[in-house]
Amino acid sequence: MKFNVNQKELQEALSYCQGVIEKRSTLQILSNVLLNASNSKLTITATDLDLIFIHQIENVEILEEGNTTTTSSIMFDIVRKFSSDKKLNLSMSSENKLQLESEKSIFNLNCINSSEFPLTDENFNDNTFTINSKHFLKLLNKCKFSISNDETRHYLSGIYFHQTEVEDKIYLTAVATDSHRMSISKIRLSEKINFDPIILPKKTIFQLCSLLDNYDGDLKISNLKSKIKFELTNSILISKLIDGKFPNYVQVIPKNNQKKLETNLKSFLGSIDRVASVSLDKKDGVKFKLSKDTLNLSVNNTTSGDGNETLGVQFDHDLEISFNSRYLIDVASQLDGEKIELFLNDTGSPALIKDPSDFDSIYVVMPMKG
Repeated sequence: MKFNVNQKELQEALSYCQGVIEKRSTLQILSNVLLNASNSKLTITATDLDLIFIHQIENVEILEEGNTTTTSSIMFDIVRKFSSDKKLNLSMSSENKLQLESEKSIFNLNCINSSEFPLTDENFNDNTFTINSKHFLKLLNKCKFSISNDETRHYLSGIYFHQTEVEDKIYLTAVATDSHRMSISKIRLSEKINFDPIILPKKTIFQLCSLLDNYDGDLKISNLKSKIKFELTNSILISKLIDGKFPNYVQVIPKNNQKKLETNLKSFLGSIDRVASVSLDKKDGVKFKLSKDTLNLSVNNTTSGDGNETLGVQFDHDLEISFNSRYLIDVASQLDGEKIELFLNDTGSPALIKDPSDFDSIYVVMPMKG
């Protein structure tokens, strides 16, 4: 195997691989990337057995076709230290050594034979649909911060995707919750799709977000019973799904929150962020004391002190309620418009939060006691 490749393209591919490969894998081969040079393409594959990432670099100058595997983190570390316009020359210097050279540098990296690299290729052809990648990224971003970190309830450690129908309109709806807060967001589909409800794991979500951040084309999605495949122009991500039943989230959405608080989003976010600075771990509740058109925010921490701030709002009632400041900041940071709306009921009931500029996303945040 012998080929020349552009530094920037190789670095980008290897950086995505870092997100897939487990840092402390017991199997050495899983720390490696599979490199395959053929037909003017370099194909790079990384896996942790639950997630497979495949990336193709086109128009590579291949002098001798072949394949091997080498340690992903070391190769990435070397490649990223060259400047981005450099041409890197790679070749097998012996059966288990990959030589990487550029100008005055020569590295010989240890290799493991590619036959040891685990690869499974299922047939995904049955259920396939295409979606705008930026719309799908929006669903991921609006929901990912509500994913649970509780390992015992594995069915909450991902985003639940399913098809919904509202007044003859078809949507792909995403939901995530950690039982203290919940995010729901949906995007309109032009037609019904052949898609069973799935729970997409957290690691896959974050990997997908980094891929889609730099991507503008369509996203092709195919799913089997226990796996899902995402295809971009030059990348493929195949992931196992979470096996479990997602709770009935619809019954958690507050139905009778009649007290509407409306205010400027930036001011609201800034105020909460400032008063929460007193709290060392952001776990102290931020207390809302509401009266007509006034919101007093306060945080009181026994070891570090207290903070107060008053904000002008549109509100017509008297109410006191406390929230985890981090939850409110997470939600508010995802809103796109200039305003934020909170629909409240009483001190002990969850708040329903809406973005007046995005009717397709809602958030539920539980209050804190005391």
